[in-house]
Amino acid sequence: MSVFLIACIVLSYLFWIKCIYRHHPKTLKKSLKHLMTVGAGSETAVSDVRALIVTAHPDDECMFFAPTIIRLLQLKASVHLLCLSEGNYYNQGAQRKQELCDSCAVLGIPASQITIVQHKDLPDDPKAKWSIALVSSVIMKHLRTHSFNMVLTFDGKGVSGHANHISIYNAVSHLAFTGQVPQDCCLLSLVTVDLFRKYIFFLDLPLSWLLTSSLCCTISCQGYMQAKAAMLCHRSQLLWFRYLYVTFSRYMFTNTFRIIPHGPKDFKIY
Repeated sequence: MSVFLIACIVLSYLFWIKCIYRHHPKTLKKSLKHLMTVGAGSETAVSDVRALIVTAHPDDECMFFAPTIIRLLQLKASVHLLCLSEGNYYNQGAQRKQELCDSCAVLGIPASQITIVQHKDLPDDPKAKWSIALVSSVIMKHLRTHSFNMVLTFDGKGVSGHANHISIYNAVSHLAFTGQVPQDCCLLSLVTVDLFRKYIFFLDLPLSWLLTSSLCCTISCQGYMQAKAAMLCHRSQLLWFRYLYVTFSRYMFTNTFRIIPHGPKDFKIY
């Protein structure tokens, strides 16, 4: 009897996942339209989304943001990538830059929409806290140049706790709080989940669906294979534990985001 009950629960859970995925495209479009309408004050088509993904290192784009990139591109949104370092922690910067370009080609981001920053004060270092002022200025320069209406980056825990990831969130939060980002630009942070949820792959989908978030992006098996192929472009990073990450991490299948609220326009901190 207990075996039968467990089997029913497992099958019901899998059926729930299938139902969520089936309705996801419609729900995603609705969420994006709502986010853009709130910011712009008028209805905006999903195809008019101009999204900037802000990352710290080559491989962040596929390890953490692949589901979002793939889904946005499927919806004909414009997606740009701003990577704030070349990933030179082990003196592999030149190789990792090329790996990033190869990965983005697999994900569907053209080379013309990739920017890799090389700055001595933005080192690839898990213990280095980047200057909020410097990171803010780099992001704002990019925003002014391309007029993005959506920015997606890490949250205050940085998914992996990496200091560089957290520094980007602090900078974007600073820009939002001080009112420097236009009101029609939606700012979103990638939700960090606990260790258990992080490594249950697609089984986390119902939890991601039920828990409060502003945007949820999930991909199919085909999308997952695309994300995996992108990660395999980062040959310099393919240590044994990265294969485990690619196989079990929910971030290869699902992303959830929360809004970073805007502060009063032109508010100054002295």
